Amino acid sequence: MKKALFLSFILLSFLSFKPKEITWVAIGDSITYLNDHPEQTGNRVKKGYMTMVTEKLPYIKFINQGHNGWTSGGIAEKINELGLVSADVYSVFLGTNDWWRGRPLGKLEDYQNNTGNNTVHGSFRIIIDKLKSLNPNAKIILITPLQRGDFVYIANAKNNAYGSYKPKNEQNLAQFAEAVVNIAKFENIPVIDLYNKSGITQKNMVNFKRLKDPKTGEYKNFKYPDYVDVPFNPEKDEYPYPTESINMTYDGLHPADKGNAVIAKMLVKVMKKL
Repeated sequence: MKKALFLSFILLSFLSFKPKEITWVAIGDSITYLNDHPEQTGNRVKKGYMTMVTEKLPYIKFINQGHNGWTSGGIAEKINELGLVSADVYSVFLGTNDWWRGRPLGKLEDYQNNTGNNTVHGSFRIIIDKLKSLNPNAKIILITPLQRGDFVYIANAKNNAYGSYKPKNEQNLAQFAEAVVNIAKFENIPVIDLYNKSGITQKNMVNFKRLKDPKTGEYKNFKYPDYVDVPFNPEKDEYPYPTESINMTYDGLHPADKGNAVIAKMLVKVMKKL
């Protein structure tokens, strides 16, 4: 009888156990920002990666510190004006805009020596130092940029950019991802390497890009890499990514639900261990 009561007590204790609530501040660019602004995706995105993470781990509550179009340099410059709060976990998901804007990547020594906001490495040092000052015991997770296809903004096709299949300002996006990985190794903190390990590549960013065939003048669905050298005129041509083109992204750059699910799965795997 006593044994049965003891087992019942253990079972009830187990069932009543609730994990401690964890506060997660997600710092990033538009990929993070759009989690809470699906209307700006033309409602092509139903759930962002942060929402998906907290559905799997409901004891985690997130604070969205995504800033549309910002670089790590922009975040570092405004780091004391963003209203960052003390949290249990911080994630830093930046770098793709730094690459596109041609910011100098610098070297790991810029991070180690805290040389300032003139390079991406220096920007990351400013950001991470701030997070440590807010909570020295917080867990910090770095996230590398994703590979990029040709981006065309759904609300304004004049806002477009070629993919990471060629360099910008003589720098490859892969170098920016490598920098994030190296900073994480130096700090001995977790890194989620989306660039190399997510399976999201230029081949599956979109199913196709719909462009006018230069030979016929008729619209045709071009897969990667066939679309790379096909011209696109944002003033005259139709938006090149109809809904049936959506795959990992909905516009060549920003994750669709499928892409967000991949990011969330990788984050959940890390966050379960924290």
